[in-house]
Amino acid sequence: MFRLFLLEHIQNAYYSLKTTRMRTTLSTVGVAIGVASITAILSLSGGVSQIIAHQVDALGGNIAVVRPGITNQDDINSFANPTVAQTYTTSTLSEEDLNDIQSLDGVDSAAPLMIINGSVKTNDTTADKSTILATTPELVDIAHLPIKDGQFIDSVTNRDTAVIGSGLSVALFGTDQSIGQTFKIRGQTFTVIGVLKNMDDPINFNNVDFDQTAIISLESGKSFNRGLTQIQQIDVKAKDSSKLSTVMGKVNDRLLKNHKGEKDFSILTGSDIAAPSSQFFKAITGVMTTIAAISLVVGGIGIMNIMLVGVAERTREIGLRKSVGASNRNIILQFLIEALIISLLGGLLGYIGGYGLAFAISTFLTFTPAVTWEVALAAFITSLLVGIVFGLYPAIRAARKDPIESLRHYH
Repeated sequence: MFRLFLLEHIQNAYYSLKTTRMRTTLSTVGVAIGVASITAILSLSGGVSQIIAHQVDALGGNIAVVRPGITNQDDINSFANPTVAQTYTTSTLSEEDLNDIQSLDGVDSAAPLMIINGSVKTNDTTADKSTILATTPELVDIAHLPIKDGQFIDSVTNRDTAVIGSGLSVALFGTDQSIGQTFKIRGQTFTVIGVLKNMDDPINFNNVDFDQTAIISLESGKSFNRGLTQIQQIDVKAKDSSKLSTVMGKVNDRLLKNHKGEKDFSILTGSDIAAPSSQFFKAITGVMTTIAAISLVVGGIGIMNIMLVGVAERTREIGLRKSVGASNRNIILQFLIEALIISLLGGLLGYIGGYGLAFAISTFLTFTPAVTWEVALAAFITSLLVGIVFGLYPAIRAARKDPIESLRHYH
């Protein structure tokens, strides 16, 4: 019986909305714009996480990273204030930590990442977008850095040698074949002994765009910092991926011992590494989602408006229905279904349009949007809530009309 009533309500809602096509279309578009905005934002945000997750999986699932400071992704203050504390303080990770990690059972290798402030330049050119990274030979194996020409830095290469990304090579020398060429960092001359293949992954778990990076030895890096290390991250590779958590437990215990029991570091594995590392990016995503939600409210108000107009225009119809036995519940359900049809149709169109927009934007980026059921569920629930929240008041208002007074209404 309820199914028959429901089908009848859906048919009545269809015919009612069909008679007011223009108003229905405008209300549907309002919801679609809001849902499309949220879909595009969430899919692009998911694409960032997904690309890093794929990188970590491709490395065999036995990689962990150690970073200074405590990472608390659930702290709302970290979104409001994306400038983390270690930006203004010395890194808590030391060369002693690196050596101790490498000596632990179950650890295959470990490599430090020490970012050097400065520019990479030749006599004629300065690479403004370049990054200077000091590390050890182990990084090429842990991060799977592909060598196009030459070799990676090792224990026997000269201190004043470097490996550069293909993009940096083109920027400095006009070619990606630059073995033997020289460039300067803070007045110190380095000779190119290796060039990396084009990787096109500026977003990765190391937070380094290797295509635009000059990689030098840790000793060379220390020379720019008065002989001291300033390690921003330590990449750790376990011998067995199934024992990664056990190995990281040992790493945690050793670092706690080195740091006098102070938990001033974070050890990240799996999905924690895959989470977008930039708190600023998360904050921007949150702000954009909020703006998109505001546009949804506008679309919802459009639904409420068209429903209230419909209630006023169909007062006599409401009186007739109630006079032949229609309950308040039936009247509410009838008008609520109309609102839900508008919002769910707008949600479907917005979902499709949002992904179209996201893929169009991704042509200018280095990653593609994430197509996940979570985004589809978010679009559906959002549309459903908009229909219920903004359609309920007009439906209740229609149900409260007095049948006798409604029958007297001729227009």
